[in-house]
Amino acid sequence: MTQTSSPALTVAMAYYEAWTARDMDRAMTYVADDIVCDAPAGRIEGAGRYRAFLAPFAQMLTGSDLIAAFGDEQTSLMMYDPHTTLVQSAPTGEWFRIEDGKIVQSRLVFDRTPFDAARRAAASGG
Repeated sequence: MTQTSSPALTVAMAYYEAWTARDMDRAMTYVADDIVCDAPAGRIEGAGRYRAFLAPFAQMLTGSDLIAAFGDEQTSLMMYDPHTTLVQSAPTGEWFRIEDGKIVQSRLVFDRTPFDAARRAAASGG
């Protein structure tokens, strides 16, 4: 289910479509210089650090299924299932706060279990 009449959702969807197409230059046009992202690994501050965090993941992306997306004037919430070269499914939820057409805050939550299992299997040779 996607609601597309929200200004915040319009920005979040454009950002999602760009980074899932591995177009980091276009994706970063939707990100504020002073973005703050709270992710499972900790807080990421600033566009440069945010790009350094996201770009390696985007490069191993093989696809992503959008499950749901909602928004209002300033916030958007998306749930999607990215597929990577490492794992086939990584359910993810992401909340955005948008100001002046840019993402200024993100809260990212995803299931780390598939990634941990894939890393353990690679380390053990299996």
